[in-house]
Amino acid sequence: MTSLDRIDQLILRELQQDGRLTNQELADRVGLSPSPCLRRVRQLEQAGIIEGYRAVVSPKAVDLTITAFVRLRLASHEGSTVDAVEQRLRAIPHIVEAHLLAGDWDYLVRIVTPSFEEYEKLLREHLRAIPSLSSIDTTFAFAVTKPVSPLPLGTGAAG
Repeated sequence: MTSLDRIDQLILRELQQDGRLTNQELADRVGLSPSPCLRRVRQLEQAGIIEGYRAVVSPKAVDLTITAFVRLRLASHEGSTVDAVEQRLRAIPHIVEAHLLAGDWDYLVRIVTPSFEEYEKLLREHLRAIPSLSSIDTTFAFAVTKPVSPLPLGTGAAG
């Protein structure tokens, strides 16, 4: 299921805005009756287009007030080295996102911590402990100007 029709796109937009909609509410919003709406949602889930449902938690509300974007460069790009690095990145709970990059840096990770002291501890005990890293570069975020947003489905390249 790689081609999404207009109704599938509407379903996905609505669920990205509010994943707690009841099937009846969703059906009303996209102009379907409940049974075909639920059938489409299940097809989108089975096709892996809908990967899951989550609660969005405010980092500040749970005292994770420091956000760091960290660029990592590897000393070696051997398959086993890359696998080991990625396994270690996934094992660090304060790393909430990690992206493999093309260009000068190999990874961009987003880290949340309650304090600069906790970030420094994480840096010393976890990131610097990864032997195959050759460089670590950190930038701290002061504010979120656009939070994680729904994917721009069916809007074309320019939106």
